[in-house]
Amino acid sequence: MLNTKFLKNWVKIKKVFNLKWDNQIYHSLVHSKLYSTQTDHTQSIPSSTRVVICGGGLVGTSIAYHLAQLGYKDAILITKNKLGSGSSAYSTGVVGTIKLSTPETLFSKYSANLYQKLENESTNLKYDKVGSLGLATSYDRWYTIKRLLAESKPQGINCELLSVDECLEKFPHLTSDDIEGGLWVPDDGVISVMDYLNYFANQAKKHGIKIIEHCEVKNVLVKETKNGHYHKVRGVKTNLGEIECDIFVNCAGIRARELGKLSEPRVKVPVHSCEHYHSILKPFGIKPNMPVIRDYDSHIYMKYNAGGGLLFGGFEKEAKPIFHESIPKDFENCSLKPDLDHFYPLIKNLVARVPISVDAEIDKVICSAESFTPDTKLIIGESSEIDNYFVAAGTNGDTASLAGGIGKYTAELIAFGETEIQLWPIDIRRFVKLHNNRKFLRDRVRETVGKQYSLKYPTYGMSLYKTGRKLRTSPLYTRLLSHGAVYGEILGYERPLLFDKTLKDFFYEDSGKGTFGKPQWFEKVQEEYTACRKGVAVIDMSSFTKFELKSAGREVVDFLQHICSNDIDCPIGTVVHTGMQNHRGGYENDCSVIQIEPNCFLVISPVTQQTRSIKWLSEHFPEDSGVLMSDVTSLYTAINLLGPKSIELLSELTDESLSKADFPLFTCKEIDVGYASGIRAMRLTHTGEEGFMLYIPTEYSLHVYDTLMEKGKNYGIVNAGYYALRSLRIEKMFAFWGQDLDKRTTPYECNREYRVKLESKDFIGKMALMQLKEQRVRKKFCQFLLEDHNLYQDPWPWGSETIYRNDKFCGYVTSASFGFSLRKQVCLGFVHNFDESTGEKLPLTMEYLTKNAHYEIDIAGKRYKAKINVYPPNLK
Repeated sequence: MLNTKFLKNWVKIKKVFNLKWDNQIYHSLVHSKLYSTQTDHTQSIPSSTRVVICGGGLVGTSIAYHLAQLGYKDAILITKNKLGSGSSAYSTGVVGTIKLSTPETLFSKYSANLYQKLENESTNLKYDKVGSLGLATSYDRWYTIKRLLAESKPQGINCELLSVDECLEKFPHLTSDDIEGGLWVPDDGVISVMDYLNYFANQAKKHGIKIIEHCEVKNVLVKETKNGHYHKVRGVKTNLGEIECDIFVNCAGIRARELGKLSEPRVKVPVHSCEHYHSILKPFGIKPNMPVIRDYDSHIYMKYNAGGGLLFGGFEKEAKPIFHESIPKDFENCSLKPDLDHFYPLIKNLVARVPISVDAEIDKVICSAESFTPDTKLIIGESSEIDNYFVAAGTNGDTASLAGGIGKYTAELIAFGETEIQLWPIDIRRFVKLHNNRKFLRDRVRETVGKQYSLKYPTYGMSLYKTGRKLRTSPLYTRLLSHGAVYGEILGYERPLLFDKTLKDFFYEDSGKGTFGKPQWFEKVQEEYTACRKGVAVIDMSSFTKFELKSAGREVVDFLQHICSNDIDCPIGTVVHTGMQNHRGGYENDCSVIQIEPNCFLVISPVTQQTRSIKWLSEHFPEDSGVLMSDVTSLYTAINLLGPKSIELLSELTDESLSKADFPLFTCKEIDVGYASGIRAMRLTHTGEEGFMLYIPTEYSLHVYDTLMEKGKNYGIVNAGYYALRSLRIEKMFAFWGQDLDKRTTPYECNREYRVKLESKDFIGKMALMQLKEQRVRKKFCQFLLEDHNLYQDPWPWGSETIYRNDKFCGYVTSASFGFSLRKQVCLGFVHNFDESTGEKLPLTMEYLTKNAHYEIDIAGKRYKAKINVYPPNLK
């Protein structure tokens, strides 16, 4: 409870701060450690270099430092003002190693190790390893923390669960009535951001990298190749002159989106600034050994401040976006006028959690500008629009944790074209144009700031934000909504998860209906699943990415033969499932390719592949290519008509013979349905069930859907959603790109070698696959059936759970669902054989996988016995 004293003090505090700020909107911070490179401002700017890094914060200097460590000398770091005059100037320096995505966890782990290593090398650096304590104040939060621990330990994160009493031993001033326990991470800590920034800059300079302050980018210069299909960096135009370069790095913090607009084509960098608060309390007896404390459900964090005070901040549930029109030109090293009413809930939560702070005097309230992304994750990688244009932005208020890892892995991308870890969850190519829409970003970041600390209930790959919705919708959207469709969103596209008119707003975290166990929709999805397997159902799958590639001659055939590992030079109407491999033999894309007319192909990929596919295809167009590529995603509505009764139903609505002799599996024909013509029907369902994928010209989509539903009444037709589809494909062990497959997965590791034509053609990745064919794989895609899991009482798996073989960690679950035919929880994932002393991945044998092998799946600290299937099971 808050006492009257606190409320009176708060009124006084507001008056003092309002008087101090008067009518100012923002003012410069007085910061004693602003760094200057002591650059001679009269020096001429170099006319050329290999790499230009734009951004003088901790991220930019970290990239420069790591490039220098790789031997790069021909590089320049430029910054609009002085080094450290952006968000680095007011960073709290908190370093936490456990994140919600694997790459961000690995980035942060590397950062912490780096900071500690550098502390031992320099007397000017200090990594204050005080540890961190994450509090759980509800059962669901306690469960979430146990999941985090189970996932993090195999990644080398030192962490453990603490009881309430153990939490109080770490910090005795906590109100503990509602605490269930805590997550203790002893290697977490705090740094002086400016000290490490200075060190990175100095070391980069010592190795030959130039640093130029007061250098503002006016344009990033680009050259066109491949008949305009492809663009590459050629230089940078600045206020000090033009620099010719091969590589450009945009790490401009809150200005990264604006900088992305200074090229043609523009580079989308979806970040938006928000107010971000922290406050310093004057000394009131706090001891220096205090750990960093995160009270997730109160949306606050706190740490020791010099002299016995406290620094605290937070990620409020609804944030305040700023600089929507533009960022003021003179906004450097500045603090904004704090909105104390907006900040009030955070300090109220602090006093509730640490009651002795009610007597503390507030020294400062700092309102800074931080950049946030539309999905709460970092943005890193080479842009899809311009080759050799790299982005490292959107740290979401967590720069100190991520900067070391960003520097290392961005430098690796620049130097080697790849990294040692999988970056897809944070890859810039996960976005499409709508994500860079200014109004969309403004509304979305109101929500994403608070999601840094919010509970994450299972969504099975779908985003369930409230803002920025109903953007990309199928023509069937309103019709399905009237039938009870519950929608999730992926890449801005609304997709039906299931159908139930009683579940409005069910999935939102503040609905009070979230669960980690058996969900309320279980029976509804079971009905949809049963219709797919034993009757007939329709699933709107219009979100699939669809490209049309064509040429006047055989150029398009030759191009696709070069880029696909399967043979696509087949008779017109043949549906070819193929991978597009990289030079290592891994999957850059997993798609279906159909020659629909002579020298005209339709390429169908998962929705998450839209931007990535454009980049990969355009990157490999031959010079002077006669191949034309069009994104035709919106031209077709895709209906998956599946189930054993689908053939009889469709035969009533078309003149085309649907017998397997006349319409074989994996073929495509143009048919009529009802009154509609020009429908491309493919005999496949992406689930292994009987049925057809119907690609319908958009103007006919409602007619075809209504006709199917009306005639389908005689067959018991139902609408089905992606949760039923998920169960169907996981039971049959179908791997999906982005969930199960990635750029480091080869066909031999996921039972898809039969789709690779090594003997008959040349293609990207062939040499690697030929070598791998002679070797044993070092990971294997497998299915696991949980043997002792109680459907009604136990928490459900939903991806990222750890897999154990004979009590030793051997991999992670990539996808999971309840299998309605198998009557068990079904998990998919990769099994490895790690060397116990080195951690090296050893070759696998069938004997290792199956003989005397006892598997378990760890769900939030409890292990469940699992039966392994190396190949898909037979379903009854």
